Amino acid sequence: MSWTEEKVTKLKELWGKGNTASQIAQIIGGISRNAVIGKAHRLNLSAKIKTRSAPSNQNFENSKDEKNIKLKRGRRSKFKSLIIEKDFEPENPKQLEELDESSCKWPIGHPNEKSFYFCGRNSLKEFSYCKLHLLYAYQPKNKKDDIPNKEEVPEFIEKKIKSA
Repeated sequence: MSWTEEKVTKLKELWGKGNTASQIAQIIGGISRNAVIGKAHRLNLSAKIKTRSAPSNQNFENSKDEKNIKLKRGRRSKFKSLIIEKDFEPENPKQLEELDESSCKWPIGHPNEKSFYFCGRNSLKEFSYCKLHLLYAYQPKNKKDDIPNKEEVPEFIEKKIKSA
């Protein structure tokens, strides 16, 4: 199937009106929904097409926003509380056979090396890692979007990370 100028023009027109890819494929005829999506993508047509609006309740939307804000605060505060703590226990190197439920299972080194071991510190309840390695493993959502503030990450944590 080849795209003619006529079909491309019709695609742009229908896409701009907010028709779905299935509807456009049916109207143009002889092409699939996926072909419409692919061509629209290659033409850099806006992905924001009009959607059918369902009757909405403003109270529901407000409560949803509040819930999202609470979730974000809760997740961030959990990790910030870990950063504030300065007392990380020393590593307790363990081999795979020596690990138990309360051991940090963060691998140190490469498995092919003779010096490979697991951290072995006491892990936090319901996690597989100690406080320090939990900071590595569980990054806050949208961390890339956040602009790190020098004041938020204390200098001592950078030293701990380098020494770990």
